[in-house]
Amino acid sequence: MVLSFLFITFFFLALFEVCHLPAVDRIKLDVAMAQILMLSFSSDRCYVEDKSSKVAWLNRSGIIFAGHDKWSLDPRVELEKRTALEYSLRIQKVDVYDEGSYTCSVQTQHQPKTSQVYLIVQVPPKISNISSDVTVNEGSNVTLVCMANGRPEPVITWRHLTPTGREFEGEEEYLEILGITREQSGKYECKAANEVSSADVKQVKVTVNYPPTITESKSNEATTGRQASLKCEASAVPAPDFEWYRDDTRINSANGLEIKSIEGQSLLMVTNVTEEHYGNYTCVAANKLGVTNASLILFKRVLPTIPNPNQEIGTTVHFKQKGPGSVRGINGSISLAVPLWLLAASLFCLLSKC
Repeated sequence: MVLSFLFITFFFLALFEVCHLPAVDRIKLDVAMAQILMLSFSSDRCYVEDKSSKVAWLNRSGIIFAGHDKWSLDPRVELEKRTALEYSLRIQKVDVYDEGSYTCSVQTQHQPKTSQVYLIVQVPPKISNISSDVTVNEGSNVTLVCMANGRPEPVITWRHLTPTGREFEGEEEYLEILGITREQSGKYECKAANEVSSADVKQVKVTVNYPPTITESKSNEATTGRQASLKCEASAVPAPDFEWYRDDTRINSANGLEIKSIEGQSLLMVTNVTEEHYGNYTCVAANKLGVTNASLILFKRVLPTIPNPNQEIGTTVHFKQKGPGSVRGINGSISLAVPLWLLAASLFCLLSKC
């Protein structure tokens, strides 16, 4: 028992000395996180010369394997022997804590040999923090934040989700919008990307409040006894409330009048138009940021008179005729219908002395 203890002590003292020797070879190895890693060395780098040689795997934390004896408590680490004289270290589900230097050390009868590999663990991009949806008034300054983790460090880009899809490159975690306008409202997309895997993408919604602006106010014609309407539209955030006025008196839905307002649009409906309905009306749109109005007119529509197609169009000439057999009209006059073209021809002939 004492001899066994002395042998193990001597062996690890030798390993300790070996670990402080200059590395024979040093390799960088990039591995994506969550993959399975096999550390092995070709040629004579981690091969023992004979069965009497002693081999060990070490990292910055200490000894992982000494011969076939496992010293690491990590269940993900295994020793895999491809041949009787080859030792490979297998690490499952690699994570960032596995990064660092790994040394294969062989203590032979002639001289110690070591080989090193430096493990760099690559991590896919992951957005860890992004601004919540925000609501601001037009003209305010807005700062959006998007933070991400990954190795290599992810490149962050912002994009305003509009038909043009403008990108804001080089802004890194912060996107600043000075004096924001209503056209800059909408969704903003943050994308974190590196070469390890596909990008991570998240969105934040920016709502811009602004006062109402009348976008359409159209006057209309109406026929007495028919139905008519006046239309008023306004753009605003929050959505505007509408009111209708007639001669400074607010109109309510009553007495043949009905008001319908839906999403920035209001209609004043007149069920049965009478003479008193014609005239000027005022549409008022308001929200917490402001108020605006527009004037509209309900005109009276006059229907044209349709002539009788069987009636000859012309003028009536009155003249008196004396003597027997004459036909007299009222007051002794005779009425004849003379076509206008005949009167015009007679007048022309008279003037030209034809």
